[in-house]
Amino acid sequence: MRHIIELKDGWQFTNLDGQTSEVSIPHTWNAIDGQDGGDDYKRGTCTYTLALQKPEFDPDTQEVWIEFDGVNASAQVSLNGQNVCSHDGGYSTFRANLTGLLADENELVVKADNSKNDRVYPQMADFTFYGGIYRMVRLLVVNKAHFALDYLGSSGIRVTATPEGAGAKVRVQSRVTAGDVVVTLIDRKGRVVGTGTGLDTTIEMAKARRWHGVEDPYLYTARCEVTVDGSVTDRLEIPFGVRSFRVDEKHGFILNDEPYDLHGVSRHQDRKGIGNAITREMHDEDMALIREIGATTLRLAHYQHDQYFYDLCDRNGLIVWAEIPYISKHMPNGRANTISQMEELIEQNYNHASIVCWGVSNEITIATKDKQDMLDNHRLLNDMIHQTDPTRFTTLACYAMCGPFNKVAHITDVVSWNLYLGWYVPGLFLNDLWIGFWHLCYPKRLLGYSEYGAEGMPNLHSDHPRRNDHTEEYQAVYHEYMLRCFRRHPWMWANHVWNMFDFAADARDQGGEPGMNHKGLVTFDRKTKKDSFYLYKAWWSSDRFVHICSKRFVDRCGKKTTIKVYSTDDTVTLMVNGKTVGKKTSSDHVFTFTVPLDGDLDVEAFSGLKKDTAHFHKVDKPNPAYKLVKNKNAQKSNWVDN
Repeated sequence: MRHIIELKDGWQFTNLDGQTSEVSIPHTWNAIDGQDGGDDYKRGTCTYTLALQKPEFDPDTQEVWIEFDGVNASAQVSLNGQNVCSHDGGYSTFRANLTGLLADENELVVKADNSKNDRVYPQMADFTFYGGIYRMVRLLVVNKAHFALDYLGSSGIRVTATPEGAGAKVRVQSRVTAGDVVVTLIDRKGRVVGTGTGLDTTIEMAKARRWHGVEDPYLYTARCEVTVDGSVTDRLEIPFGVRSFRVDEKHGFILNDEPYDLHGVSRHQDRKGIGNAITREMHDEDMALIREIGATTLRLAHYQHDQYFYDLCDRNGLIVWAEIPYISKHMPNGRANTISQMEELIEQNYNHASIVCWGVSNEITIATKDKQDMLDNHRLLNDMIHQTDPTRFTTLACYAMCGPFNKVAHITDVVSWNLYLGWYVPGLFLNDLWIGFWHLCYPKRLLGYSEYGAEGMPNLHSDHPRRNDHTEEYQAVYHEYMLRCFRRHPWMWANHVWNMFDFAADARDQGGEPGMNHKGLVTFDRKTKKDSFYLYKAWWSSDRFVHICSKRFVDRCGKKTTIKVYSTDDTVTLMVNGKTVGKKTSSDHVFTFTVPLDGDLDVEAFSGLKKDTAHFHKVDKPNPAYKLVKNKNAQKSNWVDN
């Protein structure tokens, strides 16, 4: 059976300046300079060295493999001076067989390279390309008869569950080095619900509970065992869900033959002061926040995320858009890399019930010069996906300036747009016009919003919020409109807020904090939920609550002030200084009260037993700390304009 050894501690890291220090994995060398602005974070080749003791194993019956969950962006691995493997693509798993190279004492060297080049994606995008071994590394000691470890970083097992009536047919395909395969299907209570044998076996389940999104994310387990002469030599347990899905021109996304509204967020994986070298506890915290808001779908942008997070999506019922970092600028020399990254994305994530579509590219028309080669690359990827995985559909995210008649928008099965109408350009009403125009031109072609949002700083405030002021209030006004807009267009297949969390983009200088994109509903450190977070929670979640907006906007001017409240309920009562000043109803979860501003205001908002409180203070002049100080050297509103 498998023995797993994590290689976490004791690594010697040599940076671009030739300085060496001891680090633990996960690690990135851009945790600080990749988040402080200036677009000057260090990119190049750094070296990780580990004194590796030979693990206990029987060379006659066992092998030793090394497994990397993620090295950004390219990796060159050697053992005792001999080349082991190389890998291009910073977000996927890769492995190599060390068995024949191991001595009693070994020197393992990994060269990680995030240099600029014209062949490995991403090279141009609005996020930081952190260099390093930022996910776990481990040794796998396995029997020589095992599930294949050398096939595109996958488990060597594919589980395809197809609903049939009240039951299902479960096809299990295995790649092994030797032996036969025995498959046992197990339900959540540990009961056996089906068995089969062979490298390609189909098992019929008379009854099969559906995996039905956040409402019922029910998972079965396929216990797969390699056997030789009746003895088990390798075992893997693969969670899987039984579900069907499709898209419909009138009702959007359909899950298990029922309309299922896909409203959700996008996620970048990085953290303040940590970069992309995050822990499982951080993944758990992200998922808890996404579930709190009531999202049903998640776009995991703009690259393959950690396997652990896809597992969380399966268990929590999130519908996932998974994609590769084929982004912003098509590189003719990068075609092979788009193919290899897509192959790895599919094979490594095929068994996840949460994933329903593969994203081919993101905003690829921003800086592409060879348009024909780009289109050919897209058609090749789209065809390859359909051949490799006919169970899922394809999509891509178009750049805002990519018109509805652009050929790239008509290659994949469905399409979504990154549109910031009302933020980068004036006019929130343009969203309705754009969506309506698309539907008029292409009534049978499904459209979604893959990105939409506005920058919001929790420390910036205004009585009269306006576009590009970066205030928490304008971000909330923007999202209030967008939620009402999407309600007017129920046929859209999915909509994803950009972004769930603030994230690092070292080329940016906006909002008074260089190096950051502040469109998140939650701050980079996950400590502050912006008002917009509670707006979406009010619309999407069934958890009853009341939230008073603009609590951080304490100092206020004028004779009157506006108190805005968000709630899941349809009625809210407001009290000021112990007196009831109003009771209002709303169909869009937004309640607005105008009250006299005289001295200090102690405010309470009620709905049933739920309440929230806030304190406001009258001042003679606006607090200058609430207004963004314009930097004449700051970046323009859109990063691609710089």
